[in-house]
Amino acid sequence: MSLRNITMKQLRALSETVRTGSVTGAADRLNVTPPAISLQLKQLEGLAQIPLLQRTSTGFQPTDAGRVVVEAAHRLEELVADCDEAVSAIRGVESGTVRVGAISTAKYFTPRVLAAYSKEHPGIDLRLSVGNRGETVAALEDMDLDFAVMGRPPRRFAVDQAIIGAHPHIVIGPPDHPLAHEKSIDPANLSSEIFLLREPGSGTRLLTERLAEIAGATPSLGTEIDSNETIKQAVMAGLGIALISAHTVSVEIADGRLAMLDVRGMPVMRVWYVVRRADKHLMPGARALWDFMAERGSEFLPAVNVHPPGPEDSLGI
Repeated sequence: MSLRNITMKQLRALSETVRTGSVTGAADRLNVTPPAISLQLKQLEGLAQIPLLQRTSTGFQPTDAGRVVVEAAHRLEELVADCDEAVSAIRGVESGTVRVGAISTAKYFTPRVLAAYSKEHPGIDLRLSVGNRGETVAALEDMDLDFAVMGRPPRRFAVDQAIIGAHPHIVIGPPDHPLAHEKSIDPANLSSEIFLLREPGSGTRLLTERLAEIAGATPSLGTEIDSNETIKQAVMAGLGIALISAHTVSVEIADGRLAMLDVRGMPVMRVWYVVRRADKHLMPGARALWDFMAERGSEFLPAVNVHPPGPEDSLGI
């Protein structure tokens, strides 16, 4: 027999018997019957192979061995309390780490969503990783992220997704472009333009190529550029025009550094999603952020003055 086989029920029976001085008092505090307390004490003394209690005129008192066991019981209760607090914190919304990914186009609003959430839940450690689509999808697949903000959800593995809001795409040019002040531009009139492109696999590049195909335009495909910021600078410099997320250029259009070309059938409307692997279990803090993005994420999208085209004008992209 060994005290290594001791149970918390036995320790609590001993501690409360010492605290109250009686088996009946211990039973009341632990919401059990006196015989149940007596059984736990008998089993405990059997493990210890030495008396742990002695009866006195004022009630039960611990023997020397009993005091050692009671002190151990108190330390264990403190450890259990600490453990419970730590697990409750992990289980609760107010602590833990949430790893969020965002494709580069989403960096224009995702930090604002995270900042708003962080104000409401300051105990959450938020980690944001921004990358191109390929990098972000790979991180999702490897479960390096809890979830990610992107346009097209990946198809090579099962995902859960929730809509954040509308994601318009427009054609931009420098403010002095000959078409900058034209209205209802026929897409075919873009056939002589040089389009600046994102890297292969980018959603924006796919839209550009489909625009050229569906509209019957055959634009020259110009320099391949791997960032929206560089595309914006290249368009400002007059190197070409670009089809781009309206959310990435709202500031530059507002202050006149870029012009939105009024192409018939534009903008192309897409949707922002928050996406995670279907088999990814979210801790409470991550789940709360997921819900926050789905319910309030659209509030943080950059303001753009665009209106979806009617069914008769849509390019069908």
